[in-house]
Amino acid sequence: MPLRFSILDQSPVSQGQTAQQALADTVRLAQHAEEWGYTRFWVSEHHDAQTLAGSSPEILISHIGARTRSIRLGSGGVMLPHYSAFKVAENFNLLESLYPGRIDAGVGRAPGGMPRASFALSNGRLRDAGRFPEQLDELRMYLENSIPESHDYYGMKATPVPPQAPPIWMLGSGEGSARLASEKGLPYMFAHFINGEGGQPFTNSYRKNFVPHKGNKPCVGFAIFAVCQDTQEQAEYVASSLDLSLAMGAQAMPSDGTPPPDQALLYEYSTFEKLLVAENRRRMIVGDPVQVVDQLEALGEEYGADEVMVVSVAYDFHDKLTTFRLIAEEMKKRISEKQ
Repeated sequence: MPLRFSILDQSPVSQGQTAQQALADTVRLAQHAEEWGYTRFWVSEHHDAQTLAGSSPEILISHIGARTRSIRLGSGGVMLPHYSAFKVAENFNLLESLYPGRIDAGVGRAPGGMPRASFALSNGRLRDAGRFPEQLDELRMYLENSIPESHDYYGMKATPVPPQAPPIWMLGSGEGSARLASEKGLPYMFAHFINGEGGQPFTNSYRKNFVPHKGNKPCVGFAIFAVCQDTQEQAEYVASSLDLSLAMGAQAMPSDGTPPPDQALLYEYSTFEKLLVAENRRRMIVGDPVQVVDQLEALGEEYGADEVMVVSVAYDFHDKLTTFRLIAEEMKKRISEKQ
């Protein structure tokens, strides 16, 4: 079966752009993703982030659902330790009831922001990420409407209860998340765009140690930055904005959004920053359509992946659209040639 292609969008804000405009671009991208045949479209959760507009994936999913028809929608992801598993289940049951068969509940344990945001989300208390495995069990129990008689909450329902529970996806960038996904029998999405070291050993272990839940089978995906343009030269030009953004972020430098390529190309990188850029390139693929899809398929084989989730950041939204259009066209071409 060919590698499925999907999209994760972080609603990045470009220099001179408002958060409202960035969110509108996310909606437009989802509509194009549906038109171009992408499998699913996920949105992220970031807190106290001036350059990433998506802070509440459930609300954004609902908004996108009303403006699309068939593409699967989900969170990449809800940072579960911040919240009550019951409330998260209510949110996703409501989304599934509004958009039947289209919703994915992607969850992770990362904070999604700096410590002050975590304290604010928990009313000044320490964030208890150690409860994450227990919260996963609670979330599944509520979504599957399977609270046991011995439980204090027996008889309670996370309403509205849809005919089919939205699937829970485990998101992560390390060995622990892959191990937990296999133990819980959950589909797993590895964040290569966060951990450029690569998670191939983790996904291999995930498949080997997978414990089925209700007869399901392991499902592996990986998410990676990509910039695809008609030529390698144009792709490098567009990607220079992401190079500078990531380098600035790694050093906690103030930023008012993704910089334009012309500014990025004039930036005088220090020796350390040049090393940062080279290291960050392990988290992304940059090139023309043949180069990008070749590398995505090769990584897919290394991961034993069923799906790749493409993340793209560009100063100009049209360049971002070009990335996803060209990847989709190249994939369709290859599928057609094999038939």
